[in-house]
Amino acid sequence: MKKKLKELYPYVVIVVVVVLFRTFIATPVRVDGTSMDSTLKNGEILILNKLDRSYERFDVVVVDVEVDGNTSKLVKRIIGLPGESIEYKDNQLYINGEVIKDVAPSRTNDFSLKEIYNIDKLPDDCYFVMGDNRKYSRDSRDYTVGIIKKEDIVGTTTLRIFPLNKIGKFN
Repeated sequence: MKKKLKELYPYVVIVVVVVLFRTFIATPVRVDGTSMDSTLKNGEILILNKLDRSYERFDVVVVDVEVDGNTSKLVKRIIGLPGESIEYKDNQLYINGEVIKDVAPSRTNDFSLKEIYNIDKLPDDCYFVMGDNRKYSRDSRDYTVGIIKKEDIVGTTTLRIFPLNKIGKFN
């Protein structure tokens, strides 16, 4: 019996290491839908970095969102940071009243934080996220997703591992 346990020991260690790695460090995540077109396509698989907790504008993140009683993982891009005002006017992104060059080529309707949420600036530890396919993205402009709290951001991603012909970093 002792010999059998000794033989199993390396396999148990491997399983524990894999579980810990996926739980605390990195895990695969699948893009669901077209909201991140043209950067990411439906069905692509990314590696989620759970250690990165310093979020910057235009980072691609995975967020936990509760919609209709179910928790979903959404892949979105950070547009607004805590304490900032956000407005899109004539397809220009304005942060705190200044034009910022947007990384997504997709067009969107005009909006502001004031119009959507009746607030001037994002609260502390809160982020405004959008999909790159702006017209067809369910994101922070939608009350069902809302403004994202830092604690609801699972991590960042910049690495695509599927499909195989697109393996590598993306912006």
